[in-house]
Amino acid sequence: MNQKTLSLSAWISLLSLATIWGGSFLAYSLILREVPVFTMVANRVVWASFTLWFVVLLLKLPMPNLKQCCVLFVMGFLNNAIPFSLIAWGQTHIESGLASILNGTTAIITFALASMVFRDERLSFVKSVGLLFALLGVCIIIGFDTLTNFNLRSLAQISLICACFSYAVAAIWARSKLKGVNPIMAATGMLSSASIIMVPLAFIIDGVPDYDLGKTTIISMIFLSVPATAIAYLLYYRALNLAGSANLSLVTLLVPPMAILWGFLFLGEKLVPSAYLGFLLITLGMCFIDGRLFNRKKR
Repeated sequence: MNQKTLSLSAWISLLSLATIWGGSFLAYSLILREVPVFTMVANRVVWASFTLWFVVLLLKLPMPNLKQCCVLFVMGFLNNAIPFSLIAWGQTHIESGLASILNGTTAIITFALASMVFRDERLSFVKSVGLLFALLGVCIIIGFDTLTNFNLRSLAQISLICACFSYAVAAIWARSKLKGVNPIMAATGMLSSASIIMVPLAFIIDGVPDYDLGKTTIISMIFLSVPATAIAYLLYYRALNLAGSANLSLVTLLVPPMAILWGFLFLGEKLVPSAYLGFLLITLGMCFIDGRLFNRKKR
């Protein structure tokens, strides 16, 4: 893995990305008070894709070929349409901070699946221990009694895990199939494909959208579509160049604290102690999988 020393610019990019993505969970909660799930997701991907198309045309980026467009359509389905919808529905029944913690398992699930698919992603003993810690953390968050006392809250938490699984499959699909496409063009293609999927789905399930909305809802929708989606993609690739792929995984651990903070300040949310314990175990699992802490001890 590429493990760069983090510069001030890299830290600013990582913290900015974590702050924006953390705020997206607050935006979900505020929007869902007035807007149905599929309508909200459709608006998110449509306006975000328009924003990125402006950037693509401004930079005169090359267009993908037909094969790449097909790959991007699958990416839009796996990386945007499915997880955005699952997260949105899940947040109708659980706190925004808890949703962000569960969403943080994306990196863990991605690594677990990648170790089964790619030879260069071997599952060592230390990394296996990390996966076990993370799995234990998820079980503590959801609750070991979920199967015996199953309810909508339990299902909402599982929907967040399913969203992470979809993200992980998308990452593996991208590594296997998506090559030679400019990252900004790839993000634009994904969101455009998701728009093609979500707009008809929103009309069929939710009906004609009602845009007689409160100011808080409109501002939250703009934030979710432009800064938290379109600009976040641009910031993500900047952080990737500055920090490297290994350091970029730090965002996974930085997002939940920011989301919990926003949820507490604006919604008065308070999580149960088991949620924090689960997050600590997931963080410990990430440290084992990342491996740098142990490599430094050896040196």
